[in-house]
Amino acid sequence: MKKAIGVPDLPTVGPYSPAIRAGDFLFISGQIPVDAAGKLVPGGIEEQARRAMENLKSVLAAAGASLKDLVKVTIYLVDMDDFAAVNRVYGSYFDLDPPARACVAVKALPKGARVEIEAVAYVGDG
Repeated sequence: MKKAIGVPDLPTVGPYSPAIRAGDFLFISGQIPVDAAGKLVPGGIEEQARRAMENLKSVLAAAGASLKDLVKVTIYLVDMDDFAAVNRVYGSYFDLDPPARACVAVKALPKGARVEIEAVAYVGDG
């Protein structure tokens, strides 16, 4: 059985759910750096990475989970020259045992974002 997870203060930019709970796993749609109004946050790649991570945290919280529940993350970057800056921001969100991760370059992202972050969390019986 699956259950859609909604996040009232986080708009989507298409016909999809912010997350789907399927059994013990939570599949989180890619989070781009938009604010509650759906507008791209101002600033550079570090601000965009921080907002994408905060949006990811919001989706997790709506499902009763946290960053500690993440098992796999995929980061999409428009420019691999941003890798080091995004890595610094991303790393600041984890103490020990960060999730498995991939980072790939893409041609473009929705709304002109420079970064998008999707994830899978293990939520057990919670």
